[in-house]
Amino acid sequence: MSFEIKALKTFLQQAKLLDEKSKRIIREKIELIKANPFRFKRIYSKRFNKVFRVRLSLHGKETRLIYVVIEPNILIVCLLERKKDYKDLEKYLSKI
Repeated sequence: MSFEIKALKTFLQQAKLLDEKSKRIIREKIELIKANPFRFKRIYSKRFNKVFRVRLSLHGKETRLIYVVIEPNILIVCLLERKKDYKDLEKYLSKI
């Protein structure tokens, strides 16, 4: 099945602030997501069943790329800093 990648405004604003090396890392991960969206770890959400995260290390900070699979689309939601313990996750998911 062919999936279409769509990004939310929140993710686009966060990505705009990153340097070129970080953007390249994220682009590579998005290509892996597009090839097989179910390859990364699923995380719990109150709103959606198919929420996943990708581990990244950007500027020495543990960061997570959060995405939701709503077939036939893959919605790139946001970048979360790991130190915040996913507290903002439901706030970002409510914007879908």
